[in-house]
Amino acid sequence: MGLRMSGFGIYVHWPFCAAKCPYCDFNSHVRARIDEDAWTDAVVRELEYVASWQGEDRPIVSTVFFGGGTPSLMGGKAVGKTIDTIAQLWRLANDVEITLESNPASADAARFRDYRAGGVTRVSLGVQALNDKDLKMLGRLHDVAEAKAALGMAMATFDRVSLDLIYARPDQTAEAWRKELKEALAFGTDHLSLYQLTIEPATPFATLARTGALTPLDDDNAASLYEITQELTDAAGRPAYEISNHAKPGEESRHNLLYWRYGQYAGVGPGAHGRLDIGGRRIATVAEKLPERWQQAVSRRGHGIVEENAVPREDAAREHLLMNLRLAEGLDLAAYKARWNVEPDRARVAELSEQGFLKTENGRLIATPQGRLVLNRLIAEIAA
Repeated sequence: MGLRMSGFGIYVHWPFCAAKCPYCDFNSHVRARIDEDAWTDAVVRELEYVASWQGEDRPIVSTVFFGGGTPSLMGGKAVGKTIDTIAQLWRLANDVEITLESNPASADAARFRDYRAGGVTRVSLGVQALNDKDLKMLGRLHDVAEAKAALGMAMATFDRVSLDLIYARPDQTAEAWRKELKEALAFGTDHLSLYQLTIEPATPFATLARTGALTPLDDDNAASLYEITQELTDAAGRPAYEISNHAKPGEESRHNLLYWRYGQYAGVGPGAHGRLDIGGRRIATVAEKLPERWQQAVSRRGHGIVEENAVPREDAAREHLLMNLRLAEGLDLAAYKARWNVEPDRARVAELSEQGFLKTENGRLIATPQGRLVLNRLIAEIAA
């Protein structure tokens, strides 16, 4: 049986962190103090704007995701009010998935209980490493003991918990990663997000790499760790359903699947992006990134969105292709052609299939494990 079809999702961005990690290029900010009630009211107003823009015939919400930043710095009241607002403005699916990202340093059993009471059904815990040396190198505020305690609290409170780790860290060996991943799998979460460390521009890690103070793992060793990741997660019954995400069948993140299947979603909060289908057009939205400017814009006009651009059909088709090929299920060729009236370049698909990068199976175009390593190149070659 195939994975659950995507619906409509809402992403809520909480931009505040207790500290900025040196590898992070997300829209996150450190503030000594915030007025949480005022921020929640601003989120509510922007949700109301999106709902009014969609009109009376609004889609059913299948998934909500609180991301950041560090959403686990939010109080249960703020989370509950946001969820209640969404439920008032849209109809929620009976099995709606509501995920909140949490950092171990801000995990709290009472707050977790408040989140669950407010409607959160799933927590994604950013453990990132299972040794204290690398946690310190990554700029994390927690140690391994705190991470394990937070994971225990999360698993005791929520039926669905995801564990996040970063690998291909400087000097990380295959043996060390194999041991660490086995330990992570032994915790028993049904979902794991396992990301290779990338050195993003304009981050402290990028500066350290330029000066030679930090040496990223080379491509060959990183590829070896990727292969170990596939081997161990497959053996544990948590295969990759997307390049960096692994789950027990049926426990895939519905919100992430919505993105990768090129569904529509609203992005609310500073710097949030959205893709909405309005009046037969695909609309890309971007909100003001700086939290204070975003809040001021919401106060003035009811939303902080600074870009509302129709996505040209050829660009939307390309985005769809790129996102779908990240998934193990691949691209439904008939549905793709019906939606965009284009299809991937058949000659190049045939050539890349002969080279072992692609395969066609049951009407779906799928990137092989070898192809996923060079996905951007594949898209450039087969996009119509």
